[in-house]
Amino acid sequence: MTLSETLILASYFFVLIILAVYGWHRYYLVYLYMRHRDRQPKQGAPLSPLPSVTVQLPLFNEMYVADRLIDAVARLDYPRHLLEIQVLDDSTDETRKIAEQAVQRLAAEGLDIKYLHRTDRTGFKAGALDAGLKLAKGEFVAIFDADFLPMPDFLMRLLPHFADPKVGMVQARWGHINQDYSLLTKIQSILLDGHFVLEHGGRNRAGCFFNFNGTAGIWRRPVIGDAGGWQHDTLTEDLDLSYRAQLRGWRFVFVPDVVAPAEVPVEMNAFKSQQHRWAKGSIQTCRKVLPAILASDQPVGVKAEAFFHLTANFNYPLMCVLSVLMFPSMVIRYNMGWYEMLLIDVPLFMAATFSVCNFYMVSQREIHRDWKARLKYLPFLMSIGIGLCINNTRAVFEALLNKQSEFARTPKYRIEGGADEWVDKKYRQSVAVQPIVELALGLYFTATVFYAIANGIYGTVPFLVLFQIGFLYTGLVSIVQQYAGDDQVVLETQVASGK
Repeated sequence: MTLSETLILASYFFVLIILAVYGWHRYYLVYLYMRHRDRQPKQGAPLSPLPSVTVQLPLFNEMYVADRLIDAVARLDYPRHLLEIQVLDDSTDETRKIAEQAVQRLAAEGLDIKYLHRTDRTGFKAGALDAGLKLAKGEFVAIFDADFLPMPDFLMRLLPHFADPKVGMVQARWGHINQDYSLLTKIQSILLDGHFVLEHGGRNRAGCFFNFNGTAGIWRRPVIGDAGGWQHDTLTEDLDLSYRAQLRGWRFVFVPDVVAPAEVPVEMNAFKSQQHRWAKGSIQTCRKVLPAILASDQPVGVKAEAFFHLTANFNYPLMCVLSVLMFPSMVIRYNMGWYEMLLIDVPLFMAATFSVCNFYMVSQREIHRDWKARLKYLPFLMSIGIGLCINNTRAVFEALLNKQSEFARTPKYRIEGGADEWVDKKYRQSVAVQPIVELALGLYFTATVFYAIANGIYGTVPFLVLFQIGFLYTGLVSIVQQYAGDDQVVLETQVASGK
């Protein structure tokens, strides 16, 4: 074997081992969740007397969903003299008029609701929340993004958890208004279910840190100031504040039984934009707070879980490296007796991939009666996760290189059912060079699949197909939805419904 071949194989297995370690960590999260099932938080008696609550609604150019959100929050079942609503609108388009008219209408009905508009978007969402907090009356602060529809009993069900004076934040689980709209929305709903049910559930029940998700949660107001307030040096101000607050000794509670329905993105480019922001902000937060966490006096288990949580997005650059190395490593293995090497890399691949299947299967089983029917989406879920690696790798390197960017909010179109359309609406995002790179990798893996079949290396084909479909899907859908959206919506809706 030549030196170059040795380097390729060494790099290939090094990357695969790291990915397998993170894969085994998913098994550990499931273990934490199952081991501590008896620690699920129980709703206590209502606080007495009931505290005052400020509900903050940060908006930026959300003309299709702003009034839906404001109307839903106005229906919260809470004493009117104890409820304040702040519409924090940084919009530059028609959203301003829509939101302001909704506020005026509800204020005329006697609701304590205020419209606050900033012409300077300093700090983006974090800046808007901070500006509103300076004027807020409430002892507690609830936050909802524009695409959410909180149930009327939201406050009354979450506030009792603050009976413990050390509880600083209570997070509800996200629901999905439009999860059956398309294959993409179905996959996103499963991804989010896994994050909330097992990541939040496992970490919280085991006494580890977990994060506020920026919406559908309630903060004890003094906690925000005690932790240093809303800061805007990362794109995930919620994750940043969460870790700073928990390092100060505040306890967080995740309540899976309280569900706040929300709209997931229906457009691939919007989904990518959201994932890019989350990945970049996560690495920014990792750089900012992980050293303090590791240097703290927290238990080793808490530190380890925080490490895996905050560094998880480094897997995406590793996936890109793995994608490039898979074909040459396969050729080298074939020429030297590939079947011997398969004794090593197939188990590693299984650790990295089947852990994903187990993780999301358990999350679906925990909250859905039809969980078995949902298992058919798991191969697509893994493929789309792979297909995102170009998008999220760019986010990771932007964070590492300290490249500053605006808070790119995820556009929503008020898509609630299969008959709703988004193609002719505003906020659609344009296609850049990235989908071309994804398509190129999809074709690269198509050639790799043919090579594997032609040479009888059948054990690798299922894994190669996951990469092939993932890159082709994310690249093609990005382009097709940009230029032929109507046809794509119909196609995806039919796929999701099994037609």
